[in-house]
Amino acid sequence: MKLFNKAPQRRNTFTRRPAPRAVRGFAGARQDGWSPLKLDIYIAFIAFAFVLFGLIFTYSSSAFDSTLFFKRQLLFDFLGVLAALFLSQTFDRLIRIKIFKPINLIFFTWVLLVIVLFTRQQANVHRWIDFGFFKLQPSEIAKVTLVIYIADYLDKVAGRLAKNWKLLINPMIVAGITLVLILAEKDLGTPMLMGAVFAFMLLMAGARFLHLCVPGVLLLPVLYRLLFGVGYRRDRMLSFLNPFATEGTTGYQLVQSFLAVGSGGWFGKGLGNSELKLEYLPAAHTDFIFSIMCEEVGLFGGAIIISLFCWLLVHGVQLARVAKTHFRSLTIFGLTITICMQAFFNMAMAIGLVPTKGIALPFFSYGGSSVIMTLVMIGIILNLAAVDNTQNNLREDITHFKNRKK
Repeated sequence: MKLFNKAPQRRNTFTRRPAPRAVRGFAGARQDGWSPLKLDIYIAFIAFAFVLFGLIFTYSSSAFDSTLFFKRQLLFDFLGVLAALFLSQTFDRLIRIKIFKPINLIFFTWVLLVIVLFTRQQANVHRWIDFGFFKLQPSEIAKVTLVIYIADYLDKVAGRLAKNWKLLINPMIVAGITLVLILAEKDLGTPMLMGAVFAFMLLMAGARFLHLCVPGVLLLPVLYRLLFGVGYRRDRMLSFLNPFATEGTTGYQLVQSFLAVGSGGWFGKGLGNSELKLEYLPAAHTDFIFSIMCEEVGLFGGAIIISLFCWLLVHGVQLARVAKTHFRSLTIFGLTITICMQAFFNMAMAIGLVPTKGIALPFFSYGGSSVIMTLVMIGIILNLAAVDNTQNNLREDITHFKNRKK
C-alpha cells in the first residue's frame, strides 16, 4: 500500500456517506488488519529536503568542531524523524488518551517551564534542563503543546467566538501563563513568536479583530518596558537601527552577518569556503547559520531555502483549509505558521530587517530540542492531513454541526 498521498482532498460535504465494506478506520486500521496512513508527499518532501540541507550546512558552517556537531545533529535528526514517523501514524489516537489530553499536555509543559527556572544558569539564562547527554529546552515543547491546546479549545467553541468575547478569556489565561513562564527564562523572542501564532489562530477561529486589539493595546506598555527597560535589549534595539555605529560592541554580530551575506554574491564561495565562520561571526552554526549559507551558496541558494519555506506555508495553509474538523484545521495551521514564522524571523534577523534575537532557523540551526520538536510538528501535520483523507472520517452531518454553534 502506498505510504504517500500527493495532494489534499476537497472538503467533503456535510452529508455522511455509507462506508464501504472494508474501510480504514479513524486511526488507519482496516477490518482485515492495520495499514499505514497515506502521508502528504509534498510535506514529506519538504521536510526531507530541509533535514538533508540542514545536515550539510551544520557540517559546513562549523569551523573547528564540524565532525562533532554533524554527528550530534545527525543523531537529533534521526530521533526527530523517528518521532515524526511515529506521530504521523498515531497522533490522532494518542490525543484521545486521557494522559495526552491537551490540557494535560499544557500542565506538563508548565511543570517543565517551572523546573527550568531552578536549573543552573547557562549563558546568563535559564532555558535548558541539562541531563548530561542532552539539554532539554522546554520552550520548544511549549510551542507544540500550546498550539494543540488552543486548537482543542477553539474547536469546542466553534462558531461562538464572534458573538461572545468572554470565550477568549480561558485561552488567553493559558497562553499568558505559558508566555510569562518563558519570559522568566529571559527569553523574549519565543513569547513574541508564540503570541503572534496565538493571535492568528484566534482570528482564523472567528474571533473579531477588535477583541484582540484591546488586550494588544494594554500589552504595549509591557512590551515597551521589556524592550527598552532592560539594558542589553535596549542596546540591541539601538544597534539594530544603526549597527555600523556600534560595530565594535553590540552591532558586531549584525555587521559580520551583513559581510557574510553580501560576500556570497549570486552563487556563493562554495560549500565549506566561508571565511566569516572562522570565529568572526558568533553563533555561526546556530542563530546565524542562514548568513553562512548565503556566503557559501549565494543569493541563489538562499532563495531556494526561502522558497521551500514559502511552499511549506502555502501547502500547510491549504491542508488546514480543507481539513474536516476545526481541531485538525487549527492545529495544522498553528504548527505550520509556527515553523514558517520562526524561519522568516531568523532569516530577516540575518539580513538586518528585525533586531537580533536568539531564535533558531528550523531544521538548520544546531540544537537537539529545536530539531526534534520541529520534526514532531511535521509528524502531527502529516497525521492530521492523512486522517482527513480516510473514507469514513467525514465531517459531522449538518444538523450536529449547526447545533455546535448554539
